[in-house]
Amino acid sequence: MQHPLDGHQPAVAVSAFVSEMSYLVGDVAVDERASLWPFTCLRGDGGATVVGSETNVQEFTMLHGAELGDEVTVGHNVVVDYATVEDHSLVGMQSAVLRGATVESNCIVAAGAVVLQGQTIPEGHMAYGAPAETKPLTDDQLDEIARVHEHYVELGQQYKSAGRFE
Repeated sequence: MQHPLDGHQPAVAVSAFVSEMSYLVGDVAVDERASLWPFTCLRGDGGATVVGSETNVQEFTMLHGAELGDEVTVGHNVVVDYATVEDHSLVGMQSAVLRGATVESNCIVAAGAVVLQGQTIPEGHMAYGAPAETKPLTDDQLDEIARVHEHYVELGQQYKSAGRFE
């Protein structure tokens, strides 16, 4: 479902897959070949919510005033609230990235981690724990970010072409 609010209408690229069970309201932009899976909520009230190209947002996730770069994976049941996740990063299941936080490029936020308000996760690091601590990623972990991203681009396009959930 897509709804205007305060003069803003969600803008979704034609090549994006957006489940009919997603909720987009207000100042929301979804770029090329992105995918929004069932039960995602993207709120663009009080600030824009932007989903970059080939970024996937999985079930039960809430984005509120969030900016996601290109080729980002956001796992199931995540909250990104007025925060930024830069290109080629992965945000694991049941994690939170809070107001004013930045997850730089090529990062992983581990499942269940809490990135605190204003915290920055430096490029090429993993954030883990609550509150989040960091450590450098391995080459295998960097490869995993790319593998998951590529899988979801293919899957989103498969769903789109099959007409499922749209």
